[in-house]
Amino acid sequence: MAFDIEMIQARYKKMEAAITQARSVVGRPLTLTEKILYSHLWDGNTKQAFGRGKDYVDFAPDRVAMQDATAQMALLQFMQAGRKKVAVPSTVHCDHLITAKVESGKDLGVAMDENKEVYDFLSSVSTKYGIGFWKPGAGIIHQVVLENYAFPGGMMIGTDSHTVNAGGLGMIAIGVGGADACDVMAGLPWELKWPKAIGIKLTGKLNGWTAAKDVILKVAGILTVKGGTGAIVEYFGPGAESLSCTGKGTICNMGAEIGATTSTFAYDASMERYLRSTNRADVADLANQFKEHLTADKEVYADPSKYFDEVIEIDLNTLEPYVNGPFTPDLATPISKLKEEAIKNGWPLKVEVGLIGSCTNSSYEDISRAASLAKQVSAKGLKTKAEFTITPGSELVRYTINRDGFIDTFHKIGAKVFSNACGPCIGMWSRVGADKKEKNTIVHSFNRNFQARQDGNPNTYAFVASPEITTALAIAGDLGFNPLTDSLINEKGESVKLDAPTGEELPSKGFAVEDAGYLAPAADGSGVSVLVDPKSTRLQLLAPFQKWEGTDLKGLKLLIKAKGKCTTDHISMAGPWLKFRGHLDNISNNLLIGATNFANGKQNEVKNQLTGNYEPVPQTQRAYKAAGLGSIVVGDENYGEGSSREHAAMEPRHLGVRAVLVKSFARIHETNLKKQGMLALTFANKEDYDKIQEDDVIDIVGLTSFAEGKPLTLVLNHKDGSKDDITVNHTYNSQQIDWFKAGAALNLMKA
Repeated sequence: MAFDIEMIQARYKKMEAAITQARSVVGRPLTLTEKILYSHLWDGNTKQAFGRGKDYVDFAPDRVAMQDATAQMALLQFMQAGRKKVAVPSTVHCDHLITAKVESGKDLGVAMDENKEVYDFLSSVSTKYGIGFWKPGAGIIHQVVLENYAFPGGMMIGTDSHTVNAGGLGMIAIGVGGADACDVMAGLPWELKWPKAIGIKLTGKLNGWTAAKDVILKVAGILTVKGGTGAIVEYFGPGAESLSCTGKGTICNMGAEIGATTSTFAYDASMERYLRSTNRADVADLANQFKEHLTADKEVYADPSKYFDEVIEIDLNTLEPYVNGPFTPDLATPISKLKEEAIKNGWPLKVEVGLIGSCTNSSYEDISRAASLAKQVSAKGLKTKAEFTITPGSELVRYTINRDGFIDTFHKIGAKVFSNACGPCIGMWSRVGADKKEKNTIVHSFNRNFQARQDGNPNTYAFVASPEITTALAIAGDLGFNPLTDSLINEKGESVKLDAPTGEELPSKGFAVEDAGYLAPAADGSGVSVLVDPKSTRLQLLAPFQKWEGTDLKGLKLLIKAKGKCTTDHISMAGPWLKFRGHLDNISNNLLIGATNFANGKQNEVKNQLTGNYEPVPQTQRAYKAAGLGSIVVGDENYGEGSSREHAAMEPRHLGVRAVLVKSFARIHETNLKKQGMLALTFANKEDYDKIQEDDVIDIVGLTSFAEGKPLTLVLNHKDGSKDDITVNHTYNSQQIDWFKAGAALNLMKA
């Protein structure tokens, strides 16, 4: 039986009436996305048709999921909310704090020892407040959610940007910051601006070397890293129905890389097969009863341009494998042109490491297809030229692929099998030699490839591909190798060609596992104590942020004017910094250390206006805070792209930054700033970015009449005595303005 089956049953029983009412109010057929959104309205009653990209709407998500790095701050906030138990089904998944170094068993043992304090904290909080706890080694949050909790037509939020993976099972699943999760767990509504709608029609069927991953790699090239911002992507068409459920999950997972709020697919036979194979026949039976509500109205897919803001069509019959990168997941190159592009751009052709797995591509189907290539290494007399690693997505998958001989197949080609955890995908990879900062190429089946993300080396050229293409390029050791057309020379000097990969959608013998890694909470957690050592370097109880002083903000120092791409990795790095995710003051020592300073083109070197010296960003900001001075951060386009990590908003707030002014924001980061009582502002005229000077002292004028839709004014006081007044916009509604005035959304919850 599935987890929380009563909740799922109740949701389906409400669905028909809610959708019927919404269709009547809106006055037209509905997309699948609209059906799920309208059926999850907080008050349960559709009274108006909401404007896409305009109206803020309150929702009632079905569940919350948190990974261990973000759960720490989310639960530290929840502990301040004064609730005895979570209001909706919630889970914690320990997947981010395990460093990949040697192999799964040893690495997991080291992590259990190093992170004991954090794991004990998370398990005790979970037990106390009624939260399901998945132990270290159980698997990556998104794979575990797909296997256990996702259900067609549901809505969930998760404290990780790749929560969107659950769209592969027909959910609306959205990545958020911990403060949003705290609200929902406390029984409060969750706010989202009603999204725009992008429809992607898939025709044909995948064949040969092409995989589901190539769909989203191509889409990323079309829409870019911000083309999906503020939108939900809905896939449909005969090609969508031909994909496996886990293939759909892969596509939705990497939708985070186009900035999409989430992505989803209509319920179909592949989802039913997956539900039954993962011991959820009861959910499949329910979905079959309500399947007409788990897809768009037929008129929508018959004439999609009438119902979507943008429609893209992709023919799977002719889709070519893609390799995206380096340094950004939207630089899409078809495999046939990769060698040409690599030579033209000076990308290192030698592939040093191939890495498969992660939350994006670690299904049974993915692993079986990669294993079919690994088997050819010995069969064709080849030798794998690059290092090769596998990161299983869950203990369920790992146990099953071990039973079916795939791990042995990988070991025979010299591969390492890492723990069921995020590992190299998020920078938790102790890669030998990375500290030398040598220029090199790696290829992986993960989702992100921002500079220095995987191994901390800014000179690692990381490329994103399907597990199949990643495996082939690792075997060849050559980025210019095209397995569709090229041959390899084996150990006997013979020319051989790799056969196209083959695999199974689901294990023919069924999934198997001895210990999936789940711990249920106590029925009554009132007697459970949650202790945090005041001397701890890993955990720190939160103190409330100060409320707004009721005046315009004058005399703000410019902390940094960031140039170019500034993701949450640049604002708050992961990797070794993950150990401080539960200690706000300690992790604040990584504030913006990866951002490039426009003034000098350097990272982590900004002018301290108090001393006139160039100093690290955190050190400079701490000096301003000690002097009682506020500051402002200026950024470029799509600022805060990437992870949902709210530390990128909490750190500047903690250290005294008052506002972030940019050309445009990524959705999650803008919301996180608002939740923490920060001012998230955008240039009314983007060219005004050029007016910001290194020594500027800045005033924010108009806050005493701060109102929805009303711009503010910034006065730039330059060092030479001159001034510039510029207009800045914001997207605050009345509730969000109250968050700002109270100092943080959490302060209002406790009031």
